[in-house]
Amino acid sequence: MLQPLRCLFLLLLLPLASPAWAQKFNGLGSDLSNLYRLSDAKTRSISPENFTGAKGQGGRATTGTGQNASRDLGLGWKVSPSIIIKAGQTAVVAEIDGPGAIQHIWLTPTGLWRFAILRMYWDDEKTPSVEVPVGDFFGQGWGETALLNSIPVTVNPGSAFNCYWLMPFRKKCRITLENIDEKDMFLYYQVDYTLTDVPNDAAYFHAQFRRQNPTKYKVPYTILDGVKGRGQYVGTYIAWGVNSNDWWGEGEIKFFMDGDTQFPTINGTGTEDYFLGSYNFENKKTRQYQEYSTPYAGLHQVIRPDGLYRANQRFGMYRWHIPDPIRFTSDLRITIQALGWRYNGRYLPLQDDVASVAYWYQTEPHAPFPALPSKDDLEVNLGPAR
Repeated sequence: MLQPLRCLFLLLLLPLASPAWAQKFNGLGSDLSNLYRLSDAKTRSISPENFTGAKGQGGRATTGTGQNASRDLGLGWKVSPSIIIKAGQTAVVAEIDGPGAIQHIWLTPTGLWRFAILRMYWDDEKTPSVEVPVGDFFGQGWGETALLNSIPVTVNPGSAFNCYWLMPFRKKCRITLENIDEKDMFLYYQVDYTLTDVPNDAAYFHAQFRRQNPTKYKVPYTILDGVKGRGQYVGTYIAWGVNSNDWWGEGEIKFFMDGDTQFPTINGTGTEDYFLGSYNFENKKTRQYQEYSTPYAGLHQVIRPDGLYRANQRFGMYRWHIPDPIRFTSDLRITIQALGWRYNGRYLPLQDDVASVAYWYQTEPHAPFPALPSKDDLEVNLGPAR
């Protein structure tokens, strides 16, 4: 029998775990219910102070971004706390031989976050399983810090991006960050991982970015399409820019899975409903949109017009399917409608600025991702910051 005291992410990744696996905790993930359990897993961490994560190799740098400040202190005194990614260059953030799992990622990228592309490769694959602008991956699609407090993703003051999605790999893990901007960027980072056995039924983490600006008239926006294989869908982030007046979130989300064609198996009732809000996200006392950030869902960002250069409203929303992953056995497609109201009580198909990140686990190989938008089509233009 499976023991009841299991890590939340182990429950997510190992729904069909064997009794033999259940008898031994291998350190892939932990919470308060299993922190007391001993494991043979080895804990490692990669940062600019230990680029390889090797045991006993931290703090040995003699050159780095802190070498001038530490010139009177010498070896071990914060000589290499960060890196500089030159314009047009790609940095290898982590390269790890498995088996093991990424447990936590912390990043503080500078510059324009839409112009920094985060990619992750598992084992020997040539195309990434994760390809997302770094801001959007952490729920910051509008290029401004919006504090986010959830289980798998947190964003803390000072633009501190944190990810706790558990990411197992069997042979190798490679994480890169490409700077497509015209300016250099500074990056402080830390990748915490474990070296341990990975069970046969552990799936691989994936994340994919899409954007339409504007959305096509009377055509639902596609969050994810072309997924082939077996897995579970675990989360959605959307940056939604409204190009009209009145309420904009009447559109329904639809999950087409395992051979669904015209009609989906899962059909939502409205945009705010899917993100676990209701009735326009409205605070009835203030008659304003009400931000909220909870373990599994939130409207954590509302950018309001300022009466000058910021003419439209912008929103950031997330929904994590952690207690309720959406399981598929062969294929998956997800759409959401951009839908508002006409003056006479009829629905109005909208043409808004919508960008999204889909997060899921699946067996490999994965289907090819669509090409990222061009740099101009990635760009976020909100007007001057206030």
